[in-house]
Amino acid sequence: MRIDHPARAAGRKVVVIVGAGFAGLNAAIRLRNEPGVHVILLDRRNHHLFQPLLYQVATAGLNPADIAVPIRAQFKDANNVDVHLGRVDGAMLGRREVSLRGGTDQIAYDYLVVATGAQHSYFGHDEWEPFAPGLKTVEQATEIRRRLLYAFEYAENEIDPEKQRDALTFVVVGGGPTGVELAGAIADISRTVMVADFRRIDSSKARVMLIEAAPRVLGTFPEGLSAHAEDDLRALGVEVMTNAPVSEIDATGVRVGDTWIRSRAVFWAAGVQASPFELEPAPPRDRAGRVKVNEDLSLPGFPNVFVAGDMALMPLVGVGKKGVSTGGAVPGVAPAAIQAGTFVAETILRDLKGRRRKPFAYHDKGTMATIGKSRAVAVIGRTQMTGFVAWCAWLFVHVYFLIGFKNRLGVMWTWVWSYVFSKRGARLITEREWQLDSEGWDGGT
Repeated sequence: MRIDHPARAAGRKVVVIVGAGFAGLNAAIRLRNEPGVHVILLDRRNHHLFQPLLYQVATAGLNPADIAVPIRAQFKDANNVDVHLGRVDGAMLGRREVSLRGGTDQIAYDYLVVATGAQHSYFGHDEWEPFAPGLKTVEQATEIRRRLLYAFEYAENEIDPEKQRDALTFVVVGGGPTGVELAGAIADISRTVMVADFRRIDSSKARVMLIEAAPRVLGTFPEGLSAHAEDDLRALGVEVMTNAPVSEIDATGVRVGDTWIRSRAVFWAAGVQASPFELEPAPPRDRAGRVKVNEDLSLPGFPNVFVAGDMALMPLVGVGKKGVSTGGAVPGVAPAAIQAGTFVAETILRDLKGRRRKPFAYHDKGTMATIGKSRAVAVIGRTQMTGFVAWCAWLFVHVYFLIGFKNRLGVMWTWVWSYVFSKRGARLITEREWQLDSEGWDGGT
């Protein structure tokens, strides 16, 4: 059934936004209460998630509610924004329709914004996912937390030293910012938070390994900062393996080259790909599934359809009077998605006013990664920072970008409490009933 919103009959343009991540949410925020447009915001979940802090949920530093806000709460005073929870199957561009519920319903649009984000890529080995969960959703973060905390509980109950060692071996695959932050946090929690909780095991002796296929961790950072981050990781007790591609993962561990690393807690942070979303006709995509877009983020041949955020291969355009392209692509980071979402909304408003479109010019706000308490690396413009100063900058930026005053205040208080007392208050194993194997291990599959 085709659904035509009454706003079209009233002369307003209907803007359908698929996805309420950083790009989609900020596009809707820019368009709220704007005359002449009506927004329909669709998402599979009822909340917007601040993904950069998911690793803190995974390591019991924060609760999910600290970094997620209900989507509807952002538009309670916006009469021109409808929020709908549901699955979107794809879009038929020639008919200007978005398909819902397995194709049974279609929503007509004047403008379409596709911002469905990204998901983990296992490089053709999707069978690894049950043994090595990624970190893109609240469900994945709480699953990692469950496996992490249960590993300590299992080791406390185990009398076999070899099985204890296997249980307390944590492997993070992928040396980008997510992998570095996750490995550093696991090392920190095992050495400062958990040590007083157990009697039979020494949690500070947990083995934390970070495995990276490239020559160095944080490959997008300057080489000096990458080396500094690796030194910080090693100081925390993390074993860093570079030039070490993974060839096999199962319920008992990971194979790197000819070495089999026994571990029941393997976590994936090695690759991403665009979330699957069918567009008909199908546009060109890169190897990661990102849609190739024009400089104004519209689809070639469909100026009323925009793709933004991690799903888009957004061209990198210089900041100048003529917006000259510098080549390359905009990085898949939160500030880029926020800028892209706002830009798309501004472009739609420019169309309605009969004004000429501009190319999307990404303004680099810097890149940061935290390694542990008082340890971080950061690049802001030409300035490079390390240590406590970089860590403070990281705290400020992440609190600033959180949506909602309550979340900002709550996260800041939690971090202060954790910093002063080395405590983490979200150490709960609640997500599902244990499914024990013959050795008493919660298999996680």
